[in-house]
Amino acid sequence: MRQARIVATEWLAGRFKLITLEGSALAGIPWIPGQKIQIAMGSAFTARTYTPLEWNADAGRGCILGFAPGDGPGSAWVRNVEAGDRCDLFGPRGSLDLRRIPQFAVVMGDETSIGLAYALTHADPARAVTCLFEIGDTESVRQVLVQLCIGDATLFAKQDGDAHLESMEAAIPALAAAGAGFVLTGRAAMVQRLRRRLKLCGVPATHILTKAYWAPGKTGLD
Repeated sequence: MRQARIVATEWLAGRFKLITLEGSALAGIPWIPGQKIQIAMGSAFTARTYTPLEWNADAGRGCILGFAPGDGPGSAWVRNVEAGDRCDLFGPRGSLDLRRIPQFAVVMGDETSIGLAYALTHADPARAVTCLFEIGDTESVRQVLVQLCIGDATLFAKQDGDAHLESMEAAIPALAAAGAGFVLTGRAAMVQRLRRRLKLCGVPATHILTKAYWAPGKTGLD
């Protein structure tokens, strides 16, 4: 476990907050886009996982995008954390190795996938990245994407019975035919369903990365 200090916070649209942290314990620690850090929520046994947007190993500094959708410990930490606070964290360490997928990448996820999309988009300007997100509050997310300069994104408003996933699935054949690699993250049920669709469309396993970040009523996913 490493200790860091919060050096800056900035509320974006909706319930999103940019959080910059640094510490001597982070200096010299390498990071690959897609790797994660886990921040302790007052106890090593309660932690929340974040994909850094950016990481400066020389300065020992990283930036994450916090999202506060509810009343859990992660949401409370995002709402309350301010510059000058300290935190304990694990990582960076392996989660998704984005180097495995083709130069044309498709990120399919939700609000919790935006940090990953930023890292993938900005780490390699030559890479083409398309994002498809299932979203609760589409207007605030649209503003966040503009603030983070994530341009090629289509938002699908969540509907009862996951009806919106049909529209997300309908976008897959054309993207697969173009040779895209797919990164599926976010809600477990969505990840599972879209992964099945990718297989039915003949997308090779080498072109698919998946990571379920959360599921209703469950903890311990990242």
